[in-house]
Amino acid sequence: MVNVLLVEDNIEISKNIEEYFKGEVEIQAVYNGSDAIEYLGAYDYDIVILDLMLPEVSGMGVLKHISKNCLNTGVIILTAKEELGDKLKAFNLGANDYLTKPFFMEELKARINSILKSMGKVKKPNILEFKNMEIDMKVKKVFINNKELELNEKLYRLIEYMVINKGVLLFKEQIFDNVCGYNSDAATEIIEVYISRLRKQLSAFGYGKYLITKRGMGYLLDESIED
Repeated sequence: MVNVLLVEDNIEISKNIEEYFKGEVEIQAVYNGSDAIEYLGAYDYDIVILDLMLPEVSGMGVLKHISKNCLNTGVIILTAKEELGDKLKAFNLGANDYLTKPFFMEELKARINSILKSMGKVKKPNILEFKNMEIDMKVKKVFINNKELELNEKLYRLIEYMVINKGVLLFKEQIFDNVCGYNSDAATEIIEVYISRLRKQLSAFGYGKYLITKRGMGYLLDESIED
């Protein structure tokens, strides 16, 4: 999943961006320039959305830090300042794009995708993602942190179906039809066995907690569970 550092001291704007992109990108929100520099030193980000008028260290200061340390991240300046001088200074310091407030979320999304494409960070269309899990639907293999899970055909179908429907409660009968097929002679209870085996595989990578059982109802993959 795309990792974004959002540096915006307006909490309302920050929360709106987080809500809009929920489930599509991983966003770490900070509210001042000092925290931004600290997080940039500790983690890798694909995109930084950066306000210019920040407490403690300005957005330009953060941009200078990114440039000085040659960090491989795209930067979108997000600010109410429209002066040409600010834009030129930001671009000269390595910013990829400049978006003036107020803005449309759809435009911000389009600009993020454009930068990711230009940096070669757009995932192939046959890849499904859930946190650091990648499912290659072309070769039918599943990886967590680049390590392959040992899954048979049924378990692969199960995890693929649940990732496609992440965050959605799936009834046992729905899962059975998609994993085993409508004409299968097996009992629907076999899904409990498959879920148990899949959870064991996921738990080896710390991902078992995301596979939630709703007793008497069904199952879901929930990426909102805190790490």
